[in-house]
Amino acid sequence: MAWLALFLAGILEVTWATGLKYTDGLTRFWPTVATGALVVASLWLLSVSMRTLPIGTAYTVWAGIGTVGTVILGIVLLGESASPMRLLSIALIIVGILGLKLAH
Repeated sequence: MAWLALFLAGILEVTWATGLKYTDGLTRFWPTVATGALVVASLWLLSVSMRTLPIGTAYTVWAGIGTVGTVILGIVLLGESASPMRLLSIALIIVGILGLKLAH
C-alpha cells in the first residue's frame, strides 16, 4: 500500500509541477487554487508512504517520478527539447528509481 501511495504522490507531483506553468506566476486564481490542492494531496500521500518506507527511498522515488514525469510533459505539451542528453538523463533517473525499489 505504501508503494501505491508513493506512486500516486509522484503522479500528483507531476500534475502540480506542470500546473505551476499555468498559474502565470501564481497570478491566475483557479489554476493557483488547483495547483495548491495538488501540492497538499501529493505531500499527504508522500507522508503516508513514509509510515513504512525509508525516508530516503520514499523522497527520492517521489522526486524522481516528479522529475521524469514533468520533463516528459514539458517535451510533449510545451515543445521542450528532447535532446539525446536529456533522454539519457531521464533514463538514468528511472534506473535509480528502480534500483531503490529493488533494494528495499
